[in-house]
Amino acid sequence: MSVELLSPAGNFEKLKAAINFGADAVYFSGKDFGLRAKAGNFSLYEMEEALKYLHERGKKGYVTVNIYARNYDFEELKRYLHQLNEIKLDGIIISDLGVLKLIKDEKIDLPVHISTQANTTNYYAVNMWKKLGASRVVLARELSKSEIEYICKNCDMEIEVFVHGAMCISHSGRCVLSNYMTGRDANRGECTHPCRWNYYLMEETREGEYFPIFEDERGTYIYNSKDLCLLKYVKELMDMGVHSLKIEGRMKSVMYVSVVTGVYRKVIDDLKNGKEPDYDYLMNLLMSVSNREYTTGFYLGNADRDSMNYKTSSYVRNTDFLGVVNNYKDGKLFFDSRGKILANEALSILNRNMKEETIVFDKIFDVDGNLVEFTKPNKEYYILTDKAFGSGSIIRRYKV
Repeated sequence: MSVELLSPAGNFEKLKAAINFGADAVYFSGKDFGLRAKAGNFSLYEMEEALKYLHERGKKGYVTVNIYARNYDFEELKRYLHQLNEIKLDGIIISDLGVLKLIKDEKIDLPVHISTQANTTNYYAVNMWKKLGASRVVLARELSKSEIEYICKNCDMEIEVFVHGAMCISHSGRCVLSNYMTGRDANRGECTHPCRWNYYLMEETREGEYFPIFEDERGTYIYNSKDLCLLKYVKELMDMGVHSLKIEGRMKSVMYVSVVTGVYRKVIDDLKNGKEPDYDYLMNLLMSVSNREYTTGFYLGNADRDSMNYKTSSYVRNTDFLGVVNNYKDGKLFFDSRGKILANEALSILNRNMKEETIVFDKIFDVDGNLVEFTKPNKEYYILTDKAFGSGSIIRRYKV
């Protein structure tokens, strides 16, 4: 019942957070040819450093090269693929057949993972990808439980499934709304997320008359999917033989990556140890990070109206991310600040064992030992406490 937990890494800090909270592997992008142009992304040097960091800890790193390439991309792609080959990645995630052919023609010696962008929905396609040289397929998000299970039974290769995160209205991601409406191509990493905008309907013979689907002065969010969450179905996926459980979110915060990774790690470990996970507690933790409410998507069958959020395209945010613990020594808790913290307020600190404690302190010091009234972002401070927290623990404030 072994399974890989695969987390997003938009930058090096998020990569470290994912590993700290239990990811077995991370996926990230270089500066080109990925599908998250606004994520921090990695230079070639940063990729090498990331892989060194991962491999020293027995973890893996996969790089996305999953754009749908145009003719003018291939010369630069050829150079880039050879650079990736030299740094010995654990896998390269692609979606374009032309890119796969280039990999084979150039004798790039890297495991090839087929992205969810390829919309693989059946076992014939999975087996064909294997025949073409792929080692793993990330299945389309549109598949139900029974379809995933059937593919696992009829294919002899690694299967990866998205279990958590935002979903595109074209659920496996091949959407043209952004390109049409803003000239920015979602299939080249530049999506402006028009599926999250508000819309009205207009009947063709009544030009200028706009009708909301429901009465709401903000319009109606007819394309706005809730976030995917398959937390309670992890055991089923493990029993099917799914090799990797994937979390979406390269553009999300360190807190998001830490909490979501930690929650799924806890479920996987509890199941492996024959223990029933505390799903209510863990779901509350998932609700504490940014989300658009949750849905099981297509996993239990065709998605219905409850899979969409018709009220707002905004995230639900129940906590403020305030800092990350650096270390604890001699009664001093050192941390990097991410926001304004005042003395005498109650803060929650989440350890990587997913236990959260509340602490109250009356003084804050900078690293030189000077007393300060409040913290500023991106600076190091410490507080005095008899409670020890591990490096990487998340400091946050719950909103009333």
